[in-house]
Amino acid sequence: MVNYICKPFNELTLDQLYAIMVLRQEVFVVEQDCPYIDADNKDQDSYHLMGWNEENQLVAYTRLVPKGISYEDYISIGRVITSKLVRKQGVGIELMKKSIDKIRELFGTNEPIKISAQVYLLRFYNSLGFKEKGEEYLEDGIPHTAMLLNGERGTGRK
Repeated sequence: MVNYICKPFNELTLDQLYAIMVLRQEVFVVEQDCPYIDADNKDQDSYHLMGWNEENQLVAYTRLVPKGISYEDYISIGRVITSKLVRKQGVGIELMKKSIDKIRELFGTNEPIKISAQVYLLRFYNSLGFKEKGEEYLEDGIPHTAMLLNGERGTGRK
């Protein structure tokens, strides 16, 4: 079971922030072999949705970014991560549904949500109601596609 907590940056404890940075580095820098600057000055203005397992390990995380930070006209979800400990257990879908719900609660129900999705995850995001917008591009050497979710919430269609 995963317990989710969402906090703005200035309410994170040092231990929570450290766990977030470790998980982001483990997945994005080490697993994906993609050296890049993760600390991009967007964390301070964002909300952080953290999923903790029963052993108090951070196993799921997203960054919920207000309009005007990552994209001028869109709220966004970024740094979507699940730990190796919980992959293939449905935690990724649960994490995204909770992220969408939390964005609707924080920023309004009718705001579209934009993400920059790694291309190999397009079907996953399509199943949540996101639609491709534009051409594929490289971000830190990894193929990505912009995607939008409109309306109240993703449909959860597969």
